[in-house]
Amino acid sequence: MIIVDDNEGLRIDSYLSEKLELSRSKVQKLIKENKVMVNGKNVSNSYSVKLDDEIVVDGELDYAINVEAENIPLDIVYEDDDLIIINKVSGMVVHPAPGHYTGTLVNALLYKYGNLAGDKFRPGIVHRLDKDTSGLMIVAKTEEMLEKLSLMISKKEVERKYLAIVDGLIKHDTGEVDAPIGRDRNNRQKMAVTDVNGKNAITHFRVLERFDNNTYIECILDTGRTHQIRVHLSYIGYPVCNDPLYGHGRATDFGQMLHSYSIKFKHPRTGKEMKFKVDPPKEFLEKLESLRGD
Repeated sequence: MIIVDDNEGLRIDSYLSEKLELSRSKVQKLIKENKVMVNGKNVSNSYSVKLDDEIVVDGELDYAINVEAENIPLDIVYEDDDLIIINKVSGMVVHPAPGHYTGTLVNALLYKYGNLAGDKFRPGIVHRLDKDTSGLMIVAKTEEMLEKLSLMISKKEVERKYLAIVDGLIKHDTGEVDAPIGRDRNNRQKMAVTDVNGKNAITHFRVLERFDNNTYIECILDTGRTHQIRVHLSYIGYPVCNDPLYGHGRATDFGQMLHSYSIKFKHPRTGKEMKFKVDPPKEFLEKLESLRGD
């Protein structure tokens, strides 16, 4: 099963052709033969995919992408029989996609755990982080946990806090950005604040420290749209430092200064409060030190 988390508005034949690296005519044939279902229903080739659509392709299409297990080190913060808390490194793609079929978190999970809950391309993945965003992620071990944790995310029962260094001096101590996010109509690699096919998105921020022309902040998400923090902060004029897509370009080999440092939720099985925190990577801390003049 494929969960749509990007390219909203794209025709389904084009979307699947890109995702599965198949010819568009091959995908169109599969759709015509009713081997493609979206949210449990057959669709036509002209159907426009929407965020969170569940696409199931019947047949042996998986041969087109062979996701291999790879021995890649993982920073595991916590683990039990139901779930895993991972501190993802900056630079690691979460799941295979065109151009990234190796070196992903999924490749690493397959090596360490074998088959996890969910489909072949996103086993155990409850929520994702951008490639160059570091920090805490929840991975489910069983179908039951995957369903329950995904529901908790959608019901805002999982608190996720981020640290970011942004360009510019934010004068307000706290703030809220409430602006819908959808696919950028001029650049399909980007998201944007838009009323056209935009989905509700809310980001709260709190200033932790100010420098000459940068601000160190904490962000809390009410929603979890693709690139949400990066889009919202850029929209209000304070892009994440080093963000190559929404900011002023990458100044170093390290990606955007955005880190998922805290996550809190009640364990779906036991009801126990689970709370985890991890420090940002050394490149993030070094940037802070340089701004402080340490």
